[in-house]
Amino acid sequence: MGESKIKKGKLIIFSAPSGSGKTTLVHYLLGKPELNLAFSISAASREKRPGEVNGKDYYFISPEEFKKKIANDEFVEWEEVYKNNFYGTLKKEVERLRNEGKNIIFDIDVKGGLNIKNQFPEDSLAVFVEPPSVEELIQRLKNRKTETPEKIKMRIDKAEEELKYANQFDVVLLNDDLEKAKKEAYRIVKKFLEKK
Repeated sequence: MGESKIKKGKLIIFSAPSGSGKTTLVHYLLGKPELNLAFSISAASREKRPGEVNGKDYYFISPEEFKKKIANDEFVEWEEVYKNNFYGTLKKEVERLRNEGKNIIFDIDVKGGLNIKNQFPEDSLAVFVEPPSVEELIQRLKNRKTETPEKIKMRIDKAEEELKYANQFDVVLLNDDLEKAKKEAYRIVKKFLEKK
């Protein structure tokens, strides 16, 4: 077997507390064909939200099935975010995209992002998207109108914990002005992908 012609893709990790705008930035970058990005679809054991599509937004699987896959070592990383509420990155998804020569972009929570970074230290860029402030984060979560006050409190507690990990990332990107953050995200990613 000779070496395959396709160069394996790189991994771009966007992590942040909920409400920091990482998903908006990831969607923006996915719209730039020259970056050759593919979205890593995570597996989730929660119910679908309105408008979400299985196999596009997430692979929705039951908590039981998720636990089976954990036992079979099928995840690059996984986390039980709340009781019986699992999220994870499937190994076969990462391999499939990398073997197609695509650069994979991850929209993932902080611990998951660091986990992937540790497994692919040479081939990955880990970007921490920082909100302007916790107050701003609370406002953004309230504006979504998808969260109960209890859920918002849980997310804020988690965010305060996650902000402590920012210095373990390759880059911290402040999102206090979305247009500026988009340009900066593009510049950072392009520069990383151009490195040999």
